[in-house]
Amino acid sequence: MQAYSFLLINKFIYNFSVGEKTMIYSPDMTLREARNLYFRMNHFADDGGYADRWIKVKVWHLPIWLPNTEGRRRAVKLHDIHHVLTEYPTTWRGEAEISSWEIGAGGLRRYYAGWWLDIMNVAQGLVVNPRGVYRGFVRGRRSTNLYSGEFTEELLTHRVGEYRQKLGLDIPEKDPEMADSFLFAVWVLISIAVYAVSLSLVLLPVVLPLTLIGVWVFSG
Repeated sequence: MQAYSFLLINKFIYNFSVGEKTMIYSPDMTLREARNLYFRMNHFADDGGYADRWIKVKVWHLPIWLPNTEGRRRAVKLHDIHHVLTEYPTTWRGEAEISSWEIGAGGLRRYYAGWWLDIMNVAQGLVVNPRGVYRGFVRGRRSTNLYSGEFTEELLTHRVGEYRQKLGLDIPEKDPEMADSFLFAVWVLISIAVYAVSLSLVLLPVVLPLTLIGVWVFSG
């Protein structure tokens, strides 16, 4: 009875209406054409900002500037192609969904900078878009991603439809299974822990001096 109730709740959460989506990137477009459109729509630089020395990320509403490392550049070039193939937007809600999808679809392998960003996005998504994060993870469990390889210019010559089929993104979504929900719960716990540690490190330079001042004032 408990397992049956769990499946009913699970199905309700997964099938919550999110509205019909209109496809932006036609299957007949090359990945180069689609990526260029993606850059223009999101007001990115012609090169996607890959050459920038610094990037801005937000830990909740707190902006943080981080160096645009070579590891991050390698990961984001594939991440941007994922945006094209999955049609997830670059909003907070969309980044949470695509990050969850990337983790569900096999993770980021050796792209360590991307792991941290994706996990942070999942944690924030649990607040702003929990159903989308869950759906993205389950969708990822039934597909794969590009992180098993490296970005090359040759990749951009292929068609969007070809790579949607290659990654399993053309397969109709199916209801989640208990294994999906269990693994999702594991990643939720990991994301919350990583987010808490990251937030603590960000706030430490502010909180520690204030704490020391407070101790000095009240002890005097």
